[in-house]
Amino acid sequence: MSALLLAVFGLALLGAFFALLLLLDRPSKESALLAEAAETVYQPSAASSGSAPISVERLAKPFARIRRLFGGETDPEISRRLLRAGYRKPYHADIFVGAKLLAPVAAGLLVAFALKQSVVFWFVFAIAVGFFLPDFWLVRAIHNRRNEIRLALPDALDLLAICVEAGLGLDQAILKVATELKISHPALGEELLQITLEQRAGGPRIAAWRNMADRVGLDSVRSFVNMLVQTERFGTPISKSLAVFSDALRTQRRQLAEENAAKTTIKLVLPLVFFIMPSIFVVTIAPAVLTIMKSFGTVL
Repeated sequence: MSALLLAVFGLALLGAFFALLLLLDRPSKESALLAEAAETVYQPSAASSGSAPISVERLAKPFARIRRLFGGETDPEISRRLLRAGYRKPYHADIFVGAKLLAPVAAGLLVAFALKQSVVFWFVFAIAVGFFLPDFWLVRAIHNRRNEIRLALPDALDLLAICVEAGLGLDQAILKVATELKISHPALGEELLQITLEQRAGGPRIAAWRNMADRVGLDSVRSFVNMLVQTERFGTPISKSLAVFSDALRTQRRQLAEENAAKTTIKLVLPLVFFIMPSIFVVTIAPAVLTIMKSFGTVL
Protein backbone atom coordinates (compact mmCIF):
# COMPACT_ATOMS: atom_id res chain seq x y z
CA MET A 1 0.00 0.00 0.00
CA SER A 2 1.41 3.38 -0.97
CA ALA A 3 2.06 6.21 1.46
CA LEU A 4 -0.43 8.45 -0.37
CA LEU A 5 -3.25 5.95 0.16
CA LEU A 6 -2.42 5.66 3.85
CA ALA A 7 -2.42 9.45 4.18
CA VAL A 8 -5.86 9.63 2.52
CA PHE A 9 -7.20 6.98 4.86
CA GLY A 10 -5.77 8.79 7.87
CA LEU A 11 -7.32 12.09 6.84
CA ALA A 12 -10.66 10.36 6.25
CA LEU A 13 -10.56 8.82 9.73
CA LEU A 14 -9.72 12.15 11.35
CA GLY A 15 -12.50 13.87 9.41
CA ALA A 16 -15.03 11.24 10.47
CA PHE A 17 -13.84 11.48 14.08
CA PHE A 18 -14.24 15.27 14.29
CA ALA A 19 -17.56 15.16 12.42
CA LEU A 20 -18.97 12.71 14.95
CA LEU A 21 -17.75 14.88 17.81
CA LEU A 22 -19.44 17.92 16.34
CA LEU A 23 -22.71 15.99 15.87
CA LEU A 24 -23.02 15.31 19.60
CA ASP A 25 -26.15 16.83 21.11
CA ARG A 26 -26.13 19.86 23.37
CA PRO A 27 -26.90 19.53 27.09
CA SER A 28 -30.53 19.28 28.13
CA LYS A 29 -32.45 19.26 31.40
CA GLU A 30 -33.37 15.59 30.97
CA SER A 31 -29.74 14.48 30.73
CA ALA A 32 -28.78 16.53 33.81
CA LEU A 33 -31.63 15.11 35.88
CA LEU A 34 -30.82 11.60 34.68
CA ALA A 35 -27.19 12.01 35.69
CA GLU A 36 -28.20 13.25 39.15
CA ALA A 37 -30.62 10.35 39.62
CA ALA A 38 -28.05 7.81 38.43
CA GLU A 39 -25.47 9.17 40.86
CA THR A 40 -27.69 8.36 43.84
CA VAL A 41 -28.48 4.72 43.07
CA TYR A 42 -25.42 2.79 44.18
CA GLN A 43 -22.48 4.50 45.82
CA PRO A 44 -19.34 2.29 45.88
CA SER A 45 -17.63 1.88 49.20
CA ALA A 46 -14.38 3.64 49.92
CA ALA A 47 -12.49 0.39 50.31
CA SER A 48 -13.58 -0.99 46.95
CA SER A 49 -12.89 2.26 45.14
CA GLY A 50 -9.44 2.72 46.65
CA SER A 51 -8.28 -0.86 46.15
CA ALA A 52 -8.50 -0.88 42.35
CA PRO A 53 -5.54 0.88 40.69
CA ILE A 54 -7.49 1.55 37.48
CA SER A 55 -11.23 2.16 37.67
CA VAL A 56 -13.82 2.49 34.95
CA GLU A 57 -14.39 6.11 35.90
CA ARG A 58 -10.73 6.93 35.32
CA LEU A 59 -10.84 5.26 31.92
CA ALA A 60 -13.86 7.38 31.00
CA LYS A 61 -12.22 10.71 31.90
CA PRO A 62 -10.41 11.16 28.53
CA PHE A 63 -13.69 10.71 26.64
CA ALA A 64 -15.41 13.23 28.91
CA ARG A 65 -12.62 15.76 28.39
CA ILE A 66 -12.79 15.40 24.61
CA ARG A 67 -16.55 15.89 24.75
CA ARG A 68 -16.23 19.03 26.90
CA LEU A 69 -13.49 20.33 24.61
CA PHE A 70 -15.88 20.38 21.69
CA GLY A 71 -18.78 21.69 23.78
CA GLY A 72 -20.99 18.63 23.39
CA GLU A 73 -23.08 16.64 25.84
CA THR A 74 -24.30 13.07 25.76
CA ASP A 75 -27.56 12.46 23.97
CA PRO A 76 -30.37 11.90 26.55
CA GLU A 77 -31.59 8.98 24.45
CA ILE A 78 -28.21 7.24 24.87
CA SER A 79 -28.40 7.78 28.64
CA ARG A 80 -31.95 6.42 28.66
CA ARG A 81 -30.93 3.31 26.72
CA LEU A 82 -27.96 2.73 29.00
CA LEU A 83 -30.28 3.12 31.98
CA ARG A 84 -32.52 0.39 30.56
CA ALA A 85 -29.46 -1.85 30.24
CA GLY A 86 -28.57 -1.26 33.90
CA TYR A 87 -25.71 1.24 33.46
CA ARG A 88 -26.67 4.18 35.65
CA LYS A 89 -23.42 6.08 36.16
CA PRO A 90 -22.84 9.27 34.14
CA TYR A 91 -19.45 8.08 32.89
CA HIS A 92 -21.06 5.01 31.30
CA ALA A 93 -22.43 7.30 28.60
CA ASP A 94 -18.93 8.72 28.02
CA ILE A 95 -17.53 5.22 27.59
CA PHE A 96 -20.30 4.27 25.16
CA VAL A 97 -19.82 7.39 23.03
CA GLY A 98 -16.06 6.90 23.13
CA ALA A 99 -16.46 3.32 21.96
CA LYS A 100 -18.62 4.47 19.05
CA LEU A 101 -15.89 6.94 18.09
CA LEU A 102 -12.85 4.72 18.55
CA ALA A 103 -14.20 1.42 17.23
CA PRO A 104 -14.51 2.62 13.59
CA VAL A 105 -11.03 4.16 13.76
CA ALA A 106 -9.49 0.98 15.14
CA ALA A 107 -11.33 -1.24 12.65
CA GLY A 108 -10.37 0.98 9.71
CA LEU A 109 -6.69 1.09 10.67
CA LEU A 110 -6.63 -2.67 11.18
CA VAL A 111 -8.05 -3.30 7.71
CA ALA A 112 -5.81 -0.68 6.11
CA PHE A 113 -2.61 -2.24 7.46
CA ALA A 114 -3.62 -5.92 7.39
CA LEU A 115 -5.16 -6.40 3.94
CA LYS A 116 -3.50 -6.05 0.56
CA GLN A 117 -6.45 -6.58 -1.78
CA SER A 118 -9.92 -4.96 -1.90
CA VAL A 119 -8.78 -2.55 0.79
CA VAL A 120 -11.32 0.18 0.06
CA PHE A 121 -14.33 -2.15 0.29
CA TRP A 122 -13.24 -3.80 3.53
CA PHE A 123 -12.17 -0.42 4.92
CA VAL A 124 -15.67 1.04 4.50
CA PHE A 125 -17.24 -2.19 5.76
CA ALA A 126 -15.03 -2.24 8.87
CA ILE A 127 -15.85 1.40 9.69
CA ALA A 128 -19.60 0.70 9.41
CA VAL A 129 -19.35 -2.43 11.58
CA GLY A 130 -17.22 -0.66 14.17
CA PHE A 131 -19.67 2.24 14.39
CA PHE A 132 -22.79 0.10 14.83
CA LEU A 133 -21.22 -2.63 16.99
CA PRO A 134 -21.74 -0.73 20.31
CA ASP A 135 -25.41 -0.22 19.40
CA PHE A 136 -25.85 -3.94 18.73
CA TRP A 137 -24.24 -4.73 22.07
CA LEU A 138 -26.50 -2.25 23.87
CA VAL A 139 -29.65 -3.69 22.27
CA ARG A 140 -28.57 -7.16 23.38
CA ALA A 141 -27.86 -5.96 26.92
CA ILE A 142 -31.31 -4.32 27.15
CA HIS A 143 -32.96 -7.52 25.91
CA ASN A 144 -31.13 -9.68 28.46
CA ARG A 145 -32.00 -7.33 31.31
CA ARG A 146 -35.66 -7.32 30.35
CA ASN A 147 -35.72 -11.11 30.32
CA GLU A 148 -34.13 -11.19 33.78
CA ILE A 149 -36.75 -8.80 35.16
CA ARG A 150 -39.60 -10.69 33.47
CA LEU A 151 -38.51 -14.01 34.98
CA ALA A 152 -37.90 -12.52 38.43
CA LEU A 153 -41.14 -10.56 38.71
CA PRO A 154 -43.43 -13.41 39.96
CA ASP A 155 -41.01 -14.31 42.78
CA ALA A 156 -40.72 -10.64 43.74
CA LEU A 157 -44.51 -10.27 43.84
CA ASP A 158 -44.85 -13.32 46.09
CA LEU A 159 -42.25 -11.91 48.46
CA LEU A 160 -43.93 -8.51 48.34
CA ALA A 161 -47.30 -10.06 49.18
CA ILE A 162 -45.75 -11.91 52.15
CA CYS A 163 -44.20 -8.69 53.44
CA VAL A 164 -47.50 -6.80 53.14
CA GLU A 165 -49.43 -9.57 54.87
CA ALA A 166 -46.82 -9.56 57.67
CA GLY A 167 -47.75 -5.95 58.46
CA LEU A 168 -45.26 -3.87 56.51
CA GLY A 169 -46.39 -0.86 54.53
CA LEU A 170 -46.05 -0.89 50.78
CA ASP A 171 -42.99 1.37 50.72
CA GLN A 172 -41.23 -0.63 53.44
CA ALA A 173 -42.17 -3.87 51.69
CA ILE A 174 -40.69 -2.66 48.39
CA LEU A 175 -37.46 -1.69 50.17
CA LYS A 176 -37.31 -5.08 51.90
CA VAL A 177 -37.88 -6.95 48.63
CA ALA A 178 -35.24 -4.85 46.88
CA THR A 179 -32.74 -5.73 49.61
CA GLU A 180 -33.56 -9.43 49.47
CA LEU A 181 -33.36 -9.60 45.67
CA LYS A 182 -29.96 -7.90 45.44
CA ILE A 183 -28.17 -11.26 45.09
CA SER A 184 -30.69 -13.56 43.39
CA HIS A 185 -32.27 -11.02 41.01
CA PRO A 186 -30.07 -7.89 40.97
CA ALA A 187 -31.77 -6.25 37.97
CA LEU A 188 -35.22 -6.16 39.56
CA GLY A 189 -33.70 -5.29 42.94
CA GLU A 190 -32.07 -2.19 41.43
CA GLU A 191 -35.34 -1.07 39.89
CA LEU A 192 -37.25 -1.46 43.16
CA LEU A 193 -34.51 0.35 45.02
CA GLN A 194 -34.71 3.17 42.49
CA ILE A 195 -38.41 3.54 43.36
CA THR A 196 -37.50 3.95 47.02
CA LEU A 197 -34.81 6.51 46.25
CA GLU A 198 -37.15 8.59 44.08
CA GLN A 199 -39.74 8.63 46.86
CA ARG A 200 -37.11 9.66 49.41
CA ALA A 201 -36.11 12.49 47.09
CA GLY A 202 -39.66 13.84 47.31
CA GLY A 203 -41.22 12.33 44.18
CA PRO A 204 -44.81 11.07 44.20
CA ARG A 205 -45.29 7.34 44.67
CA ILE A 206 -47.30 6.86 41.47
CA ALA A 207 -44.75 8.84 39.44
CA ALA A 208 -41.94 6.63 40.78
CA TRP A 209 -43.82 3.48 39.78
CA ARG A 210 -44.50 4.79 36.30
CA ASN A 211 -40.87 5.80 35.90
CA MET A 212 -39.90 2.20 36.59
CA ALA A 213 -42.33 1.00 33.93
CA ASP A 214 -40.83 3.45 31.42
CA ARG A 215 -37.27 2.37 32.28
CA VAL A 216 -37.92 -1.35 31.96
CA GLY A 217 -40.27 -1.25 28.97
CA LEU A 218 -42.06 -4.55 29.68
CA ASP A 219 -45.81 -5.12 29.36
CA SER A 220 -45.86 -7.18 32.55
CA VAL A 221 -44.18 -4.37 34.50
CA ARG A 222 -46.62 -1.83 33.05
CA SER A 223 -49.53 -4.05 34.11
CA PHE A 224 -48.00 -4.37 37.57
CA VAL A 225 -47.68 -0.60 37.87
CA ASN A 226 -51.25 -0.08 36.66
CA MET A 227 -52.44 -2.57 39.28
CA LEU A 228 -50.57 -0.69 42.00
CA VAL A 229 -52.04 2.60 40.82
CA GLN A 230 -55.58 1.19 40.90
CA THR A 231 -55.14 -0.26 44.38
CA GLU A 232 -53.73 3.08 45.53
CA ARG A 233 -56.70 5.02 44.17
CA PHE A 234 -59.57 2.66 45.07
CA GLY A 235 -58.18 1.26 48.32
CA THR A 236 -58.45 -2.43 47.39
CA PRO A 237 -56.41 -5.00 49.40
CA ILE A 238 -52.89 -4.98 47.99
CA SER A 239 -51.97 -8.50 49.16
CA LYS A 240 -54.80 -10.19 47.28
CA SER A 241 -54.09 -8.15 44.17
CA LEU A 242 -50.42 -9.13 44.30
CA ALA A 243 -51.26 -12.82 44.71
CA VAL A 244 -53.68 -12.82 41.77
CA PHE A 245 -51.27 -10.89 39.57
CA SER A 246 -48.40 -13.22 40.49
CA ASP A 247 -50.47 -16.26 39.50
CA ALA A 248 -51.35 -14.59 36.22
CA LEU A 249 -47.67 -13.91 35.50
CA ARG A 250 -46.74 -17.52 36.26
CA THR A 251 -49.48 -18.74 33.94
CA GLN A 252 -48.26 -16.38 31.23
CA ARG A 253 -44.69 -17.58 31.69
CA ARG A 254 -45.78 -21.22 31.45
CA GLN A 255 -47.77 -20.50 28.29
CA LEU A 256 -44.76 -18.75 26.77
CA ALA A 257 -42.59 -21.77 27.57
CA GLU A 258 -45.15 -24.08 25.95
CA GLU A 259 -45.25 -21.83 22.88
CA ASN A 260 -41.46 -21.90 22.57
CA ALA A 261 -41.50 -25.69 22.97
CA ALA A 262 -44.08 -26.00 20.18
CA LYS A 263 -41.91 -23.91 17.88
CA THR A 264 -38.96 -26.28 18.21
CA THR A 265 -40.44 -28.78 15.73
CA ILE A 266 -40.56 -26.10 13.04
CA LYS A 267 -37.09 -24.81 13.90
CA LEU A 268 -35.67 -28.32 13.58
CA VAL A 269 -36.80 -28.67 9.96
CA LEU A 270 -33.85 -26.78 8.43
CA PRO A 271 -31.08 -28.60 10.33
CA LEU A 272 -32.89 -31.89 9.73
CA VAL A 273 -33.05 -31.33 5.98
CA PHE A 274 -29.60 -29.83 5.43
CA PHE A 275 -27.46 -31.69 8.01
CA ILE A 276 -29.08 -34.82 9.44
CA MET A 277 -30.85 -36.28 6.39
CA PRO A 278 -27.79 -36.11 4.07
CA SER A 279 -25.65 -37.92 6.65
CA ILE A 280 -28.35 -40.59 7.05
CA PHE A 281 -28.50 -41.04 3.28
CA VAL A 282 -24.73 -41.37 3.08
CA VAL A 283 -24.63 -44.00 5.83
CA THR A 284 -27.59 -46.06 4.61
CA ILE A 285 -27.59 -45.69 0.81
CA ALA A 286 -23.89 -45.21 0.00
CA PRO A 287 -22.89 -48.88 0.74
CA ALA A 288 -25.70 -50.17 -1.45
CA VAL A 289 -24.73 -47.79 -4.26
CA LEU A 290 -21.09 -48.89 -4.06
CA THR A 291 -22.11 -52.55 -4.08
CA ILE A 292 -24.29 -52.04 -7.18
CA MET A 293 -21.48 -50.17 -8.95
CA LYS A 294 -19.04 -52.98 -8.24
CA SER A 295 -21.55 -55.58 -9.47
CA PHE A 296 -22.13 -53.69 -12.74
CA GLY A 297 -18.36 -53.30 -13.09
CA THR A 298 -17.77 -57.04 -12.89
CA VAL A 299 -20.62 -57.78 -15.30
CA LEU A 300 -19.35 -55.33 -17.88
